[in-house]
Amino acid sequence: MTDRLVTTSFDSGTGVATLTFNRPEALNAINIPLAEAFLAAVQGLKSMPGVRCIVLTGAGRAFMAGGDIASMAGSSEQAGNAINAILDAVNPAILLLRSMDAPVIAAVRGVAAGAGLSLALMADLIIAREDARFLVAYNGIGAVPDCGGSWFLPHRIGAGRAAELMLLGRTLSATEAKSWGLITEFAPEERFEQLLATTIEKTAKGPTRAFGAFRRLTDRANGGQLAAHLEAEREAFLEMTRTEDFAEGVSAFLAKRPARFRGR
Repeated sequence: MTDRLVTTSFDSGTGVATLTFNRPEALNAINIPLAEAFLAAVQGLKSMPGVRCIVLTGAGRAFMAGGDIASMAGSSEQAGNAINAILDAVNPAILLLRSMDAPVIAAVRGVAAGAGLSLALMADLIIAREDARFLVAYNGIGAVPDCGGSWFLPHRIGAGRAAELMLLGRTLSATEAKSWGLITEFAPEERFEQLLATTIEKTAKGPTRAFGAFRRLTDRANGGQLAAHLEAEREAFLEMTRTEDFAEGVSAFLAKRPARFRGR
């Protein structure tokens, strides 16, 4: 089953590989099987010769609507086990993608929330459809970003705007996300595929090895501690699962009611 949760296509003529999160009935919300399929797909690309550009996208109406909150319900131990299992797969996948030469482009239709926003931000370029929406979402369940969200977000738009998204729970339209520097470009539905294709073509024809070296230098300039930061995010998230606010946030999310946080 896991091989269908993330589909892989590869055009040997252009060197373009496309990974598609394929759980559209759940807006591609990431659960353990999807996370494991993502890692397997990335590992497959790592060993594949001729890859010159990697496109991440989502099937159906969304890029990814965050984590599967239902899997985090119950005791803090149950939530912790689910989070650990997801991050045991996603964190290595992120590090593998960041270590490769091929540039990564996130093609965003619909919502990129929570882990979905984090994974979009992990890409070198983000091309969005005009109806796309971007939000941190972790604040809604009393948690902190994972999957690199708290690393990539302030590096892309600055700590002040990152705090605005987290503390105020703002949702950005594609227009706002572009003005903030969160995404590379956007287009209305009728021009989106052409914009995406043009961006992919130009990137895939570039000096792939230089692009990879540039990304690694950029990560080093940002402190070069992405692997350690991913584990720090994990520990912070696990700590939040032991709070009353997290239990309330998950319960409220599943009941589709406003959360009543008490700061404990």
